[in-house]
Formats: sequence, C-alpha cells, structure tokens
Amino acid sequence: MRGKTLPGTDTSEDTSSRVILHVDMDCFYVSCERLREPALRDVPVIVGMGYESGETFGAVATASYEARDYGIESAQPISQALEQLPRVDANDADDNGIKIEQFGCYRPVDLDFYQLVAAEVKNILHDCADTVREVSIDEAYLDVTDRTTWHQTDDGDRTLAEGYARYVKQRIARTVGVPASVGVAPNMSTAKIASDHEKPDGLVVIKPGSVASFLSPLPVESIHGVGPVTADRLSELGVQTAGDLAAADREQLTEILDSRVETLSKRAMGDDDRDVTPTGKPQSLSRESAFAAASEDEAQKRDAISGLAVDVAARANQRDALYQTIGIKIVIPPYEVHTRERSLSGPIENPDLVVNIACELLSEFEGEAARKLGVRVSNLSFAAADQVQLNAREWDGDRSSVSISTVDSAENETNETNKYPHDSRSNGQAS
Repeated sequence: MRGKTLPGTDTSEDTSSRVILHVDMDCFYVSCERLREPALRDVPVIVGMGYESGETFGAVATASYEARDYGIESAQPISQALEQLPRVDANDADDNGIKIEQFGCYRPVDLDFYQLVAAEVKNILHDCADTVREVSIDEAYLDVTDRTTWHQTDDGDRTLAEGYARYVKQRIARTVGVPASVGVAPNMSTAKIASDHEKPDGLVVIKPGSVASFLSPLPVESIHGVGPVTADRLSELGVQTAGDLAAADREQLTEILDSRVETLSKRAMGDDDRDVTPTGKPQSLSRESAFAAASEDEAQKRDAISGLAVDVAARANQRDALYQTIGIKIVIPPYEVHTRERSLSGPIENPDLVVNIACELLSEFEGEAARKLGVRVSNLSFAAADQVQLNAREWDGDRSSVSISTVDSAENETNETNKYPHDSRSNGQAS
C-alpha cells in the first residue's frame, strides 16, 4: 500500500532532522501461525491457552483483526472468547462446508516458533539500520538518519525517508512473510504513534514540520506514558487531546502527572530528544535468503549457503567480532524450520571455515527442498583477544570436540543453546 505523508502547517524541509522508524509487527503471533497454516489467512484466529476440552482457565494472547470484529481482545478470558466466537478447525470447516468466518480458529502459544520468525525480522532490521533498539519480540525502533533523508524524491511525490521505510516494510513481507506497520518521524514517540495510526499493514510518515499538527487532534492517551486512568483524570481538567495537553497549565498538570509533567507535555508538542539506543551487543549475526521457488538443486543450495556464509563472516569482521559457533537454518515447505550448529574450541575469525562448516551442515539435508536458507555465527566476542588456532582434526572429519545445537536463538538474545548429539534432528514446527 502507498504510504501516507500527513500534511502540516510548516512544509519546509529540515534535512538535518533525524529519521526514526518504529516497526511494529501486526498481530505477530497470528501472523506466525498463518505462515505454517495458510488456511488461516483472512479468517478469525485466536492465539491463547485454556480452550481445549476440560480446561477451564486461560486467556487470549493475540487475536487477528477478523476476530477483533467479534469483540475478541488480548488478555480477555478464553471462556468469553469462546462464547463470542465458537471454536472450529480450519480443515473441518472446509470438509463440512462450514462458513469459517463465523467461527474462530484457536491455536496454542508457541513462543519457540515465534522467536524463530522474530529472529528473521530482526536480522533485516539490523541490516537496514546501524542503530536498532529492540523493544519486544515484535517491536523495534530504528535510527536510519545515516541511510536516508527528508529530501523529496525527484518527482516531488514523497520523501526519500518514506521510500526507505517502504523498502524495510516490503523486505520483511517478501523475505519473512509477515506484515508490519511502520511509522516514520523525526523522533521516537511520534514514530511510535505513527505506526499505530493506520494498522494493519500501515505506513505513515510524519515530516519534521508536520509533527505538532499531526499530534494535536489525537486522543491524549495516544501519547506514550498516558494510560486510561491518567487520561480519565486529565479529562476532568478538559484535557482530551494531545493539543490540549501541550497547551495546558503545567502547574495544574503536576497534580496528576507529578514528575512526568515535563516529559509528557513535551511529547504532546512533538518534542522528544531521546536517542535510539541499542539494547546491547548482539550475541549472534546472521543472514538469510529465500528462493523464488523451493529448490532441490544441490548446487544452487550450496552456492546460496556459501554466499551467505561469506556475507556473515564479513559482517562479523566489520564489527570486530570473533565467533565460536557456526550454524545454518533451512526452511522446508510449507514452513518446517530446521537448524544445525557446530561449536568450536574457541572464538575465531575465519571466513573460509564458516563456508566449509556451513556447507557440511547443509549436506545433512541433501534431497530436501529448501524454501529458505540462512547462516549464523554466534557466541560472539568483541574483546581484543588472540584467535584460537584450530588444529585440522577439529573440523576435518573428527567431531570429538564438536557439539551440535538444534536451538536457534534470536539475535541479541543470551539464552544458552541446548546441546544434542551430532545425529539429532530438530523440527522447528510445532505439532
């Protein structure tokens, strides 16, 4: 869809302003379920717990927009959801001619699978921005000031910042297959509000001169930090919009907002000078690539994995990072995620070794069709240290010092991987 650049009273271009993106995945758990079950697209889907026969307690974790039309909301008791939208199986509905739109397809929460998909999205975000702040599994801020500007395109139809945001959004959809809403603005708080403005699958751009006029008519609870209770108390003072909050007497506001009065008043005016700060150094670096059509061609798969391995090793080198674990991921249609890893005796920097191990791990899947391939280096070390000199037996046929992991941890996560024997296999798709 075409992004919407909202007008403002000041249309002058401020090319020195920062360009901040807020990327928010739409109904992320539902989107992940639809990846592996295409029959769930465009029908009501509820992800939660407690809906099985005999279970009496549980809650909705995420509801699709189709389910929300029936009044289903996150954190709602699952018993209420079942009353409003009775449960049906997508396959049974097709077999029996049931109109699935009038029923809900319920699925259990599968965080392991969602984290695998989130890792793919995060890889793209880290590749598209030098500074990324991951807020949650499905939300992040990107500072892309060094990648684009607020200049207009040659045809004057949009800003370059909008074009770059569309590129990020489309890359997520094309590579991972899940929708995202993106807000673009000169600061963090406005970018977040923009990403919520036209969900789902939205792209809203707020140029530097348009921030105040964009925010002014919005409900006061749109301002990050103003919850429902605070909004009710503010309404007693006649403060119902962001514009009201920006113009209100600070002394009166202090009775309600206490120490937050200055911060929230400034945000209502569009004044937010916070920097996008990373949440920590990455624990892994990875690259992935999808085939236009699932491929069984061994030479094509090997060429793809080799290229990804070279790219990942180059990214590690650019960050002065050593790595101790080398792994691959292969997605087999429709969406079975398999991972393999090999841990070495110490951190290294050796692009050729990354290629060799990635290709060797891939050989286990000979004859399998691949929808997508990926290579990852993990257990990163950023401290200046002597590289471990591997002897030939560590990676030339002798596996006595090699361990294989079947857990694919997301970038910036620090969970230790579980080790399994070399001949074990893991299927990332839940039963």
